[in-house]
Amino acid sequence: MAVSISAVVLLGIVVFVLIRGGTVRPGSALACAAFGFFLAFTGAAPAITSAIGTVTGWIASI
Repeated sequence: MAVSISAVVLLGIVVFVLIRGGTVRPGSALACAAFGFFLAFTGAAPAITSAIGTVTGWIASI
């Protein structure tokens, strides 16, 4: 749970910086966020969560 909250905060900061820099428009950011929410309800969600957990575990061991 702590990893997912940290990932949300980190990704939120990245999106905020991209919007402020003009790289991503707010509408595009909302579309990406909506896609993420809909993706979380598909069968791909467990595989994505597992992959993120593996990568974060690998990074933590460095």
